[in-house]
Amino acid sequence: MHDIHVIDPVSRIEGHAKITLHLDGEGQVEDARFHITEFRGFEEFCRGRLLAEMPGLTARTCGICPVSHLLASAKATEQVMAVRIPPAATRLRRMANLGQIVQSHSLSFFHLSAPDLLLGMESDPARRNVFGLMQAEPDVVRQGIGLRRYGQEVIAAVTGQRIHGTGIVAGGVAEPLTTDARDTLRAGLDEALAAARNTLELSFGLLDRFAEELETFGTFPSMYLAHGRPDGLWEHYDGTLTVIDADGGVIAAGLDPADYREVLGEAASSDSYLKVPYWKAALRDDDPRTAMYRVGPLARINIAERFGTPLADAGLAALRERVGRIASSSFLYHHARVLEVLAGLELIGELLDHPEITDTHVRAHAEPNLRRGVGASEAPRGTLFHDYEVDANGVVTGVNLVIATGQNELAMNRTIRDIAARYVTGPELTDGMLNRIEAGIRSYDPCLSCSTHALGQMPMVVELVDQEGVTIDERRRT
Repeated sequence: MHDIHVIDPVSRIEGHAKITLHLDGEGQVEDARFHITEFRGFEEFCRGRLLAEMPGLTARTCGICPVSHLLASAKATEQVMAVRIPPAATRLRRMANLGQIVQSHSLSFFHLSAPDLLLGMESDPARRNVFGLMQAEPDVVRQGIGLRRYGQEVIAAVTGQRIHGTGIVAGGVAEPLTTDARDTLRAGLDEALAAARNTLELSFGLLDRFAEELETFGTFPSMYLAHGRPDGLWEHYDGTLTVIDADGGVIAAGLDPADYREVLGEAASSDSYLKVPYWKAALRDDDPRTAMYRVGPLARINIAERFGTPLADAGLAALRERVGRIASSSFLYHHARVLEVLAGLELIGELLDHPEITDTHVRAHAEPNLRRGVGASEAPRGTLFHDYEVDANGVVTGVNLVIATGQNELAMNRTIRDIAARYVTGPELTDGMLNRIEAGIRSYDPCLSCSTHALGQMPMVVELVDQEGVTIDERRRT
């Protein structure tokens, strides 16, 4: 038996999990596992429900990004119904998803990761949280709060509420956008754009400050998967899937999300409730790690040629001048989020200025016509799939949800292994060591329970176990 370091639970992520570090006979890190210890069972208890209930029901999968599940669920339902939604509904859905990206990325960057990035990875854990950040960098925190609030206001204008709104429905959206809501959002956009530009400047400075982390936090070759467009523009809501290799070469393009089962496999693990998707064509020796790919903001900026908006395109060009065409370090997930916030705000402005954004025809109606439907869109954390099978009465008989965090699990394991190999140097774990490992996980912004959000520092127990199974060291955070 090899020595094991256990980090349980991991703090400042959405949900609960633990990390196990496996040491070889010489005390060096040989492997790492990211264990998802919560079971929620959405796929099981959705069976037997009416198809019409699915968008509202599955939105409760996540309290941070319910819009993502609303969209994927509504799109899957519309495939079963064989219906096309009105153009105005598409624009409003796109705007809601952009609002979702803005608010979720702002939460991740400012509330969860900024304490590490601005206060230091090894700063006092008692103040290495959003409250300590408020004291040290009040202006930064205010900008983060403002950005998240604006994203939530966009969501509320379309869905009716900031969280768990009901406005995205099968066939389109429930209500048109009012002119008052449009004008209110337009009035707040300039302030949000200014905050996003300041954040991008801040993020570029962090790349200099954390040059070592840029090299050690999950810098490895992998494939990337996201929605793509033939014109190379960044896509976040619709279209087909693109997969590229570590050098940017196109492995597959124009893939219909409904055919995901043909190209993606899903492996089960004995030590985690999280399913592990992998790219079937790359599988070797039945080991999913050989077929790893990454999703989310890093994948999206690697696949897209450009955002199609001036400020974000300038920021993307500057990043590529620094790190190359393909951003391979998982530490750059933070920077990719900031770029997507800026692009999202610019695109929201374009949609608000569209002459038909307040068109009142926003919903189509139909009954179930097919027995299966797949809906996919880009959630803040990556590509999301909802796959439904129904009977002749529209009762759901089968559900498969492929979540972005699951698709990133193999990459997260590789990332924490690389970080631990660099920073875990002795038999005793220091707080700085543990926090760097956690920070590697936070770069992916994993959403585990999809409804529990951890703010600040959660209690954590870390045990060091020798080869005989005896605990020789223990650290607790309370």
